Order: sequence, then C-alpha cells, then structure tokens
Amino acid sequence: MTLCASVQLFRSAATFVAAIALLSGCATAPPPARLPPLGDVAPPPGSLETPMPTPQSGATASIGSEIVLRAISLLGAPYRFGASGPKAFDCSGLVQFVHEELGIFVPRTAAEQYKAAAPVRLEDIEPGDLLFFRISGKRISHVAIYAGSGRFVHAPQTGRPIELRLLDDDYYKPRLAGAGRLF
Repeated sequence: MTLCASVQLFRSAATFVAAIALLSGCATAPPPARLPPLGDVAPPPGSLETPMPTPQSGATASIGSEIVLRAISLLGAPYRFGASGPKAFDCSGLVQFVHEELGIFVPRTAAEQYKAAAPVRLEDIEPGDLLFFRISGKRISHVAIYAGSGRFVHAPQTGRPIELRLLDDDYYKPRLAGAGRLF
C-alpha cells in the first residue's frame, strides 16, 4: 500500500469515527413513527443514545452511507448564499459538493436537484437520499441530505452553519415537499 493510499484510508476511517460520535451525541429524540427502522444496532451497555443505523446491503446503501459521512464531516462549515464549497456552502451547494466528490453529477439549485432526482416515498427514504422543502411559496427552495434515524444534514441560512436536524423539527416538517435519490 502506498503512502498516499494509507493516508486516504486513515482519513476515511477518521471521518467514519467522527460521524459515529457526532450522530450518537445528537440523539435527543427517537425517530419519527412514520419512518421504518433503518438498522438493528444495539447501543453499548449503559448507553441511552440512539445508535447510527447499519446501512442496508448493496451498492446503493454504500453510496448513501458515504454521502452521509461526507456531509457530516462538513458540520459547522459556514453558510454562504451561492457557495458550493469547499469552505462555505448553501443548501444545494452542499448537496452538489458531497455528490460530486463521489463522481455523481448533480445540478446546482434545489429546484433543479428536485427535477433530476428519482422520487422516493418518505416511508422509503434511506441515508443519502435528498429531502426537498418549500420554505415559502410553492416552489422547491431548500434541500437536505437524509442521514438516517430521522435526521438530516443541511446548510440552513446565513448566520447558521451546516447542521444536523430532526426530520420532526417544528419548522421543517410542515415544509417537507418530498424526497429523491440521485445515486
């Protein structure tokens, strides 16, 4: 194994460990009742946190998990309207950046991403799927990455960095317009 491959393997492992730690620390409520269980992971003895789900088998689940891990690695990065990384993002720029790091072409805006995505029923969403929102009016104006366990990663607005939110959030839940998959 070359030095470059070793460094890349270490970075991937470190990102995975950080993602697990972040998701475990954010478990403040159980997943919504309408979402199917996404995995059977037992918490460590004495733990009260909701575990990160184990991915479904297959290439799709693997890509979805990688999308989530990359998005989670960007938690805390600043929001900037029109930005698509690597140091700042708006909502659709975050989605585009994470997918394109994996070689998946994604249109630039939330509305274009909505049109390009294969529709997924909310009952069938999996980690890595996109969630589309109508923040004001009838058009799709916001997009997020479903992280599993009833949570999503998104770049919300000016003044708020990339964050992890519950799908049952009082603000976002009534604005959820649909879900889709770009991989």
